[in-house]
Parts: sequence; structure tokens; C-alpha cells
Amino acid sequence: MKKYLDQSTLDFIRDLRQNNQREWFEKNRSRYEAARQDFISFLRTLLKGAVAFEPALDGQEPKDLMFRIYRDVRFSNDKRPYKEHICAYMAEGGRKTINPGFYLHISPDDGSFLAGGVWMPPAPELKAIRQEIDYNYEELKALLNDPTFKKYYNGVGGEKLKTTPKGYDSENPAIELLRHKSWNTTYMLPDEVVTSERLYEECLGAMKAVKPLNDFFLRPMQDLKAEEV
Repeated sequence: MKKYLDQSTLDFIRDLRQNNQREWFEKNRSRYEAARQDFISFLRTLLKGAVAFEPALDGQEPKDLMFRIYRDVRFSNDKRPYKEHICAYMAEGGRKTINPGFYLHISPDDGSFLAGGVWMPPAPELKAIRQEIDYNYEELKALLNDPTFKKYYNGVGGEKLKTTPKGYDSENPAIELLRHKSWNTTYMLPDEVVTSERLYEECLGAMKAVKPLNDFFLRPMQDLKAEEV
């Protein structure tokens, strides 16, 4: 039961940051493979604990939730070939889903975090989520003000429209949340936590705390899917 990440995993990512080139990576591939396996081992432990409150994670394999370290540089001015972090998305449907879930991002120098919520849903789902917020604003407010949620998170962030979304009044009490195009919330994980057994407890606590918010956003998305069938 791996409940933390090795210091060598953070050291590898830090060194990769300084040497983001294919030649260096190939020479250090064994270090990358060790870091990858370390992350997979921790994810396996985390998933086992999280199934108690998120049944959708039951039976999911860590390697299927991890993102590749290789960057797609075809249409980018930034030609660095590798990501300078290790990450995974835990949700119903795996890492490629649009469903709300839990994103774990490991980056040295206190850059690691666990995030929840929904990221840039497509237009139909975006519209459905906005309607859910409009209809159930008091419920959402209560979730954001829940002491367990506030222990880990400070409200909801994410990219927003500068204008009022179509179909809504600028005087709507929920207008700030309705302007969002993503609804995310983040809990930072310092290096001293990442390399100690506190990582497991902190991640599990943060996931449990954001689960009701994920469920709030998932509800209209599932209703939309049901209408399509």
C-alpha cells in the first residue's frame, strides 16, 4: 500500500524541467520509468480508498488514468517535448471523459495539487450545467459553504465569460457562477506532504470534500445523456 511518492520522483521532474530535450530524456529513461511506476503504485492505493465514496472508480486501472508525458507540439510555439509534471484524471469514464472528476498533478517545488470539478464541457453540457446552477443556486451555495469543502477549497475558479451568458440576466444572483466556462477548485500539496504518508490522507480528504460538487455538475450532464437515448 503505497501512501506517498518517493523523493526521486520529484527529483526526476525537477531535472527534466532543466533538461527538457529528447537526448537527456533517453539517457534518463530508467528514472522516468521508476517515477511512473511510483506514481502508479500510489494511484492504486488512492483508488482503493476512494471507492468507498466514489463507486465509479471501482475497477479502474491507474495506467489508464495517467496522462502521457509526451507533449503534442505540432501546433504549439512551445517545442519542449515533455510535460514537466506527472498527472492523472480519476473519473467515471477514465482520463478522456468530459465528466467531473479528480485531477492529481505532481510537480516539485510545492507545485502539486488535487483539483475537482468540471473542465471546459462541450456546448450542450455547458448549457445544461448553467441551467442547473440557475435552478439550484441555493443548493450550490450550500455546497460551497459546507465546512468540509471549505477546509480544503476556497470557492470555485475557472475560465469565465466577460459578458453575461445568453439567456441570463446580469442581475441574476448566480451570475458570477453562470459566467464560468469551467468550474474547478484546487487544493495545493506541498513537497513535504507529497513525500510523506500524509499524501494519501490529504488526497482522500480533498477528494471526499469535492465529491458533492462533482455530483452537482454531473447530474445535468447525465440528464442530458438520458434525453439523447
